[in-house]
Amino acid sequence: MKPRAVLVVVGLLLAGCSEQPTQPTQSPQELVKAVHGVDFSEQQWSQIQRMAAVPELPDDPTNRFANDVRAAEFGHHLFFDTRLSPSNTVSCATCHDPALDFTDGRAVAQGTGTNTRNTPTVLNAAYHRWLTWDGRADSLWAQALEPMENDLEMGGDRLSVVRLVATDPALRAQYEALFGSLPDVSAESLPTHARPRRDGLRDAWSEAWDQIEPTQQAAITAAFVNIGKSIGAYQRKLISTNAPFDRFVAAAESGSYERSNEFSDSAARGLALFVGEAGCWECHAGPMLTTGEFHDIGVPPVAGGMPTDSGRFAGADRVMADPFNAAGEHSDAQDASQARLVRSLLNSPDNWGRFRTPSLREVSRTAPYMHEGQFATLEDVVQYYSTLEGAVQLDHHQEVVLAPLGLTPQEQADLVAFLRSLDGEPRGPEWAKKRP
Repeated sequence: MKPRAVLVVVGLLLAGCSEQPTQPTQSPQELVKAVHGVDFSEQQWSQIQRMAAVPELPDDPTNRFANDVRAAEFGHHLFFDTRLSPSNTVSCATCHDPALDFTDGRAVAQGTGTNTRNTPTVLNAAYHRWLTWDGRADSLWAQALEPMENDLEMGGDRLSVVRLVATDPALRAQYEALFGSLPDVSAESLPTHARPRRDGLRDAWSEAWDQIEPTQQAAITAAFVNIGKSIGAYQRKLISTNAPFDRFVAAAESGSYERSNEFSDSAARGLALFVGEAGCWECHAGPMLTTGEFHDIGVPPVAGGMPTDSGRFAGADRVMADPFNAAGEHSDAQDASQARLVRSLLNSPDNWGRFRTPSLREVSRTAPYMHEGQFATLEDVVQYYSTLEGAVQLDHHQEVVLAPLGLTPQEQADLVAFLRSLDGEPRGPEWAKKRP
């Protein structure tokens, strides 16, 4: 064969090879089935993808210092400072301890007094639309202010908080580099403690507040708000991600998934229950594994009898009346979406006894569970959903999605194994500990 003919033949052969269809790679579901023997539908895998895709932080236009690292550093100092309480014994970290994934390990919070609710973690709180069990705050900075003046939490007042910052040279320097001059709170005519009360009651500190000249009241409150916005900026740094579940999904999506000890057959079966027959995803959807909505799941009160905590019913009224809400004068975006949301919020008797669905990230590290800490372990929680034993349902509403799951012991163990795979690691480890 002549050289030209050889080249033509080789060219045809190569062209033929390039036209051959490539072998399809395995889908994520096929990979997972090959390793764990668990089937996921396209719809279920789409749901799983959304659960594993932790996004960048949403903006908080109500706090113009939300992304200012200097504000976060200032807030980092304040978060651990027990001098924010008049007793010098309680800080934000008293109930939100980094060693306990920013909870306190108690059934109900213990500050200057004993509270009535369990302490939620502040990890990933920046992703939540409403804060606390009843949603009585609509931003991190607004939520940070309430405990400082709560008699059962830090038991303090805005005047003494501002005075602390004004009289501590390091704190004052950090504050004024961000916000400008502090108000003068050194006058002997000013009381030691003063604050307005939000509950309409009267006490010595609220009466002392009323004696302060209105323009000075406004200046003290503005400084107090700036302190809250700094703590809010710090809490935006407390992000948990890269859990074994996240790595499992990423590896399956990339086509490189292999068996590993960190995501077991049991966890895979538990995930299948979660997005399948158990229906957990209906309330625990998305990257934070919560819809952020409010539900009454009938958990019996610790004291027995019928529930007395009105939950979202009181919380909705409180957030609408909060002078620090997203629509209020201290917000930096009074016409943004969160402001419009709180302005348009409607309350209803159906909200009575409903509580915000918590995120399931870090869930195995944040026991005990439910709004009164009713359950000590994840096993207890799953057992409750399996049987609804002792559930209390109020007469005026019924959660239509709630029914006993009737799980076998193995299925309960599988769900717990999946839930344990949601424990991640801090995105910024330096923020997740006390500053030296």
